[in-house]
Amino acid sequence: MKRILALTLSILLIFTVLVGCTPKDEGQDVGEVEENVDSVEENDVVENGVEEETGGRIILATTTSTQDSGLLDYILPIFEEETGIEVDVIAVGTGKALQMGRDGDADILLVHAKESEEEFVAEGYGKVRKDVMYNDFILVGPKEDPLNLKENSPNDILEGLKTIAKNEYTFISRGDDSGTHKKELSIWKEAQIEPAGEWYLEAGSGMGDVLKITDEKQAYTISDRATYLSMRDTLDLDIIIEGDENLFNQYGIIPVNPEKFDDEVKERINEEGAERFMDWLLSPDTQLLIGEYGVEEYGMPLFVPNAKLD
Repeated sequence: MKRILALTLSILLIFTVLVGCTPKDEGQDVGEVEENVDSVEENDVVENGVEEETGGRIILATTTSTQDSGLLDYILPIFEEETGIEVDVIAVGTGKALQMGRDGDADILLVHAKESEEEFVAEGYGKVRKDVMYNDFILVGPKEDPLNLKENSPNDILEGLKTIAKNEYTFISRGDDSGTHKKELSIWKEAQIEPAGEWYLEAGSGMGDVLKITDEKQAYTISDRATYLSMRDTLDLDIIIEGDENLFNQYGIIPVNPEKFDDEVKERINEEGAERFMDWLLSPDTQLLIGEYGVEEYGMPLFVPNAKLD
């Protein structure tokens, strides 16, 4: 016991001498030493390749189809758990989502109107636009298909819309400047038809609500496939036309560019969080998640991942 006590006292004495001989910056106190230690520990973590949680919160402006289909409810909890970043989802039409970006009211956009998206980036409001995934649009209508579109033009959306207009059969339009609405209008234009009249009803609503209205009125409408499949069991509607190349539906991700705004707006844009979300969404693991969603329940993916890694 005496030998242990003597050894302990010797160690303490040596430690005291060493501390007394160590140079100390003027004014440096214990708190500053602790900060230096913390800094070294943080640097060691980064240098060793361990990625820390970013934390914070981002605002994701997106389409009603990504929300109504259930995709976001499927993938976002995983992102939040992995990164510590909370995601506030605002599901509106693509036009409104892009406007939120122009107003600096969102950090990142997930939308589906490529021409409008590229214009948004060209104007400097978006940093970059990347493909994420795609699905397709479909024409849905009453199961009895009163115009026999499924038999006469099952893969020809132009011919289908011409028949609807010719017979003035009730058609429900999104009417909300969404990506789906933009696609619908482009198809009418290609068919050389300007839809108008009592038969053409503009709902000004999201996809889920439009499908409900279409069901109530036993009308026709253009829907993204994902939202229709997610609601199919509650609707008395069938897929009438599908597979036309005009019905391709690409989704893109765009982080908002804070440099486009004044200091007040710039300060509230979470640039780091938005970049982290984009990288995560485009990563191979998340692309697999997207491709798996819907397979078990519907026998097919609701979205097909097609991100291109640089």
